[in-house]
Amino acid sequence: MRFPEKLLTICVLISSVVVCSAQDIPEISSDNIHLRGSLINSKLVFEQSAKGHVAFIGGSITQMNGYRPMVSDFLQQRFPQTEFQFTNAGISSTCSMTGAHRLTRDVLSQGNVDLIFIEFAVNDNQDAGHDEAHAVRGMEGIIAQVRRHNPNADIIVTHFANKTMMQLIGQDDMPSSIAGHNRVCEYYQISTNDLCSELTELIDNKKTTWELYGGVHPGTYGNAICTAMIRKLLEQGWASKRTKIEPHIAPPKLMDQDSYAWGRLRDPGTAKYDQHWELSVPDWKNIKGSFRQQFAGLKLLHGETPHSQLTYTFQGASLGILVLAGPDAGILDVKIDGDGKWHSINLFHRHSQGLHYPRTVMLVEQLESGQHTATIRISQRTDARSSGTAVRILNFATNFK
Repeated sequence: MRFPEKLLTICVLISSVVVCSAQDIPEISSDNIHLRGSLINSKLVFEQSAKGHVAFIGGSITQMNGYRPMVSDFLQQRFPQTEFQFTNAGISSTCSMTGAHRLTRDVLSQGNVDLIFIEFAVNDNQDAGHDEAHAVRGMEGIIAQVRRHNPNADIIVTHFANKTMMQLIGQDDMPSSIAGHNRVCEYYQISTNDLCSELTELIDNKKTTWELYGGVHPGTYGNAICTAMIRKLLEQGWASKRTKIEPHIAPPKLMDQDSYAWGRLRDPGTAKYDQHWELSVPDWKNIKGSFRQQFAGLKLLHGETPHSQLTYTFQGASLGILVLAGPDAGILDVKIDGDGKWHSINLFHRHSQGLHYPRTVMLVEQLESGQHTATIRISQRTDARSSGTAVRILNFATNFK
């Protein structure tokens, strides 16, 4: 079944009602979709087993009703006899570092994935502010885990857009998040959909506008452009004549030995802490700052008393924490294995001023692999923008084979 490269109208299936926009999307080029290897395994699974598990992991662009339900609708129409399981693992504000540590909990625990879409370029850029090295570690962490869990899984990475990233591309430069993700995708032979570059070219050629696209969180029109690119990439990848499902070729070693390829989120209740810490649901109604309901009812390890301490013993070469950092977010002092020097980690984020912002911060990396103990205390110092010294830990983030 063939689909036109240009959509005459934008149609979205919402609760069995087709909603259409009269605005045409522009012709999609093939310059910014990059087929590496093959995507035929997913097609064969969908056709031969009449079942398929398709997952989407990313930030708010994935979590919202955007490209994800459009792609899901396309797959259901393309394979009408297939019973699909769709997993929405989008969490607003989160980056690939968080994604690598939560992948098992949010995706792989749901069973073998046949096709997975990954989206973290924007959040690695504008939210986390990752350098290229950490963009590599996060993206490789996700891809290595998916391929280890199911070597047959097909993977597509999409680079969404913001104005800063597009400006760099317009200057023949590349945002560090996209550069890092592309390096990993080339190493693992992962197909990519470079929507950011396509959109930059479309706007430069006066074929569309940023306003029409819809901004960082695209509107229906912008998500239709993304979906058209993904459809084109899938059809190219499904054109293979192969009729047998075969494992993807795996590199002999990690691209970066410090990638979060064994990342996991751990229960904060296993830490040892003094009387100033509490493992409970915070009293959110009496804490300033907006709060996302997806975290309601979750027990956090939280405290705000300066000099109060906890210790956490872990295996591996790195340790992070997934926190909710709000207007009163504090600073942590961290020491590893008792005899090291204290170093400080600021939990406050520029988005913390009005929101209890979910973010993963690494406390330590590039240790010798093995067992370590982190001593963590709340500093009496605080960020100048913060109103307090609060620490609210959702999970510890470990990376151990």
